[in-house]
Amino acid sequence: MKPLFDITTLENYKATDMLPLECEYCGITFYNVKKEIKKVLNHHPNVKLKYCSNDCKHKSFDKRIIIKCKQCNKEFNGHEDEKFCSSSCAAIYNNTHKNNGTRRSKLEAYLETQLIIQYPNLEMLFNKKEIINSELDIYIPSLKLAFELNGIFHYEPIYGQDKLSKIQNNDNRKFQACIEQGIEFCIIDTSQQKYFKEQSSQKFLSIIIEIINKKLG
Repeated sequence: MKPLFDITTLENYKATDMLPLECEYCGITFYNVKKEIKKVLNHHPNVKLKYCSNDCKHKSFDKRIIIKCKQCNKEFNGHEDEKFCSSSCAAIYNNTHKNNGTRRSKLEAYLETQLIIQYPNLEMLFNKKEIINSELDIYIPSLKLAFELNGIFHYEPIYGQDKLSKIQNNDNRKFQACIEQGIEFCIIDTSQQKYFKEQSSQKFLSIIIEIINKKLG
């Protein structure tokens, strides 16, 4: 409680007189009756008189601060351990600052970012092996839907016929494992994209979005 009157003269007021106090959150002056103020001075456990309103009381317990998003530099209210204003900014930053997992292509990282933005409330797993004991590029558990992005190494013997055969055999095993678990397995041929470009990647994103939207109804 922050009184704006001389406490030594408190006894000169009537019990129902309204006396000025300063809100400990917003600083404005508000008033309360002498009898309630005396309760505070007598350390009554249920009377505090710190705030001018419940709104200020609730705000005083909100420890959020102004933070600048690490990705887009936009300022937002958050807790001190937060770094990003949204899940999409977090995904974009994390995809462009990866220190490991270099086997992932730029296309995969791009699609992950865009799909998180497009479907913020839909759980998606990227490059996980736990589902079928073999890596799936994209898996959506609630839809039992998986996507594989097959580049040129899945179709042409760039590193020899033996390597191609191993890749294709692995692809077949993934397909069979998905059938056994009732997972719809969608293969997207990305072999025509020699180098990653956002513009040429749009068509792959559109295919995935169209399939997801059909499953969502």
